[in-house]
Amino acid sequence: MKLLFRDITLLDHDGTVKPHADLLTDGVKIVAVYDTGKTAPDADRVIDGRGKALLPAFYNLHTHAAMTLFRGYGEALPLHRWLNERIFPAEDRLYDEAVYAASLLAGAEMLRCGVVSFSDMYFFCEQTARAVEALGMKANISRAISCFDPNMTAERDYRFAQAKALHRAWHNACDGRIKIDMAIHAEYTMTPSACRWVAEYAAEQGLILQMHLSETAKEQRECIERHGKTPAEFFHSLGVFKARTVAAHCVHLTEHDIALLKEDGVTAVHNPVSNLKLGSGIMPLSALFAVGVPVTLGTDGAASNNHLDILREMNFAALLQKGRDGICDTMHAADFLHMATRAGALAQGREDCGALREGMRADFCMLDLSDIGMQPIYDAATAVVYAADSRAVCMTVADGKILYENGTYPTIDIERLKAEFSEIVATYFTR
Repeated sequence: MKLLFRDITLLDHDGTVKPHADLLTDGVKIVAVYDTGKTAPDADRVIDGRGKALLPAFYNLHTHAAMTLFRGYGEALPLHRWLNERIFPAEDRLYDEAVYAASLLAGAEMLRCGVVSFSDMYFFCEQTARAVEALGMKANISRAISCFDPNMTAERDYRFAQAKALHRAWHNACDGRIKIDMAIHAEYTMTPSACRWVAEYAAEQGLILQMHLSETAKEQRECIERHGKTPAEFFHSLGVFKARTVAAHCVHLTEHDIALLKEDGVTAVHNPVSNLKLGSGIMPLSALFAVGVPVTLGTDGAASNNHLDILREMNFAALLQKGRDGICDTMHAADFLHMATRAGALAQGREDCGALREGMRADFCMLDLSDIGMQPIYDAATAVVYAADSRAVCMTVADGKILYENGTYPTIDIERLKAEFSEIVATYFTR
């Protein structure tokens, strides 16, 4: 379906604003951007853009979609107690139908927040892939690999086998909407040899490598006790970063760690709300930004955040950076907008996404700028980062297809999904 957004404000990833514009898609890509009123192109649907802004759709670069099942479960615990006392035992009860329903619900929540693609690290990955396929979204999905046995080999490790099977079955499925990454869960859950297998496979196959990195002070301290190195130094010494790496959290980094991430081309994922809720700390964002380490945004899972709202993450990231540094002009609203859009697309290996240019994929979110809480608007990027929330999102489009519009989901029965999910939650711990 050809879509024409008529007389709309275009807000691109770099903060560039084009008011009173027309944007035309061919059903997959952006084919033209015009000044309103100068042309009258043919379209299957014309969307009135007055009072609205069209942005590149958002990217959530770190989440665990199926953990929506555990939203609000295990509150008020630090990360390692939260994992060991609540989450790991709950995960032992997971089954296909629960993961599929939770992934669908997570995807629906993200679409409502303007997110068109997410990077996921978990297990039962085929169910998450099926959910992405049904929703029409995009995702980079990875099977989290942990290995505690120093005698384990790559040939015998079942998690590694599952990850490779997932790669063979789903990589570039759904016309490229689904990509398969590899994943090292974290330094504290992996042996050095297992880290090497996973990273070598990712590098050989040209796959992105996801990981958790320096999320807590405990993780940082105990890695130094085990190896005489920080987690970043540990992975660098093993050659892990030779694979194209996306590292989530990056809270407790040293100056040397930051230099290594820059040297090795690692992308860092800022998860401000989850890191605050678990008491993990605050990423040294401005230090990463200053040396040119690419930074994107993630929510983490709903179990450690309670929301999957990337607009909320942008707001927290911007405010925390100012508060942490005591400086308010190091980074600007457009920097955070870029982190949530184009930077996320590039980190997922989606070069033709994340910008409002001819020839790019027609991935958008449309925001209503008329809310009284956003008036007046002197700078569109500032209004989005500091004043908008998910309630402003009125449409999300992926590859030219409308996946969310004013509370409706063309690709799924949202009321049926909510009912099925409620039944799963009600019986989850009694099955």
